[in-house]
Amino acid sequence: MIIKPIDWRVGTLFFQSRHYSAVAPRLTKHWLGVYVDEELKGILTLGWGTNPMGTIRKIFPDHTTKDYYEIGKMCMDESMPRNSESQMLSKTLEWIKKNLPNIKYLYTWADGIVGKPGYVYQSANFLYGGFIWSDIYVSETGEKIHSRTLQGHLPNDDGMKYGHRPNFEQLKEMKLTRVFGKQFRYIYPMNKTHRKNLKKSPIKWTLEYPKHKDLQWRIKKPGETEWKISNDIPYEYNKDSLKYNASNVNKVSDKYGVSDLEEFFN
Repeated sequence: MIIKPIDWRVGTLFFQSRHYSAVAPRLTKHWLGVYVDEELKGILTLGWGTNPMGTIRKIFPDHTTKDYYEIGKMCMDESMPRNSESQMLSKTLEWIKKNLPNIKYLYTWADGIVGKPGYVYQSANFLYGGFIWSDIYVSETGEKIHSRTLQGHLPNDDGMKYGHRPNFEQLKEMKLTRVFGKQFRYIYPMNKTHRKNLKKSPIKWTLEYPKHKDLQWRIKKPGETEWKISNDIPYEYNKDSLKYNASNVNKVSDKYGVSDLEEFFN
C-alpha cells in the first residue's frame, strides 16, 4: 500500500460511488489516494470544516488554522481487508510528517449520527475529546440532507447567507424527518511535545473511547411535536436518492465524465 496526492476530480468520483456522504468538503487542501498494485483503493482528504478558526480556538485559544488539518473524507473500497482504513491512517500520518512538518495536530469527527463511534481512530491511538449533538434531515426516500443544503431549496426572501431552516409546516409538506445524533471528537498530536500541550486545552482528551452502546438519536418525524429517543439508528440511508444533493454530487461527473478520469490524470 502506498499513498500519494491525487487530482480532486479523481478522488471525488471515487468516494461518491462508495461513501455514505456523497457531498465533497469545500475547504479541502490535500487529496490523498491509497494505491495497491497501482490501483486506487482509497482516498483521504485534509483541510478544514465549516468553521476552521473556531475549531482550533476551542482546542487552543492561541493557535490558528496553520497548526492543524481536519480529515474531511476517508473512504476505502469494500474489496480491501478489514484493517485497511487503519493502514491508510498510518500512511497519512507518515505523509503529513514528511510533507507538512508544520502541522501539529490531525483532527477529525466520527459520525455517530450514522452509527460510527470512531473505531478506526481508536485503533490508530487518536485521543478522544467528547461529543456534540448535530442534526440532519432525512427524506421519505432515505436521502440524508445537511441543513445548509436544505436551506438552498427553501425561499430566502430575507437575503440570509444560508437561508432559513424549514418550519413545522414545511417539514410536513416535504415529508422530512429531523434527526439528532452524536458526533465524536478525535485528535492526533504529531509529536510528543504537541501531545503534552494538549494538557493546556480546555477539552479533556483521553483514551476512554465511546462504543456502540454510547450511540443515541433524537427523532421528530413530519407532523410530530415531540422528540423520540432511540438507541438504534432510526432511518435507512439510500445513497441513490439524490433529490436535494444532486447538484453537489453530479457536478464532477457531469463536466468530466467517469470512464477514464483517473487514467487521464495519472
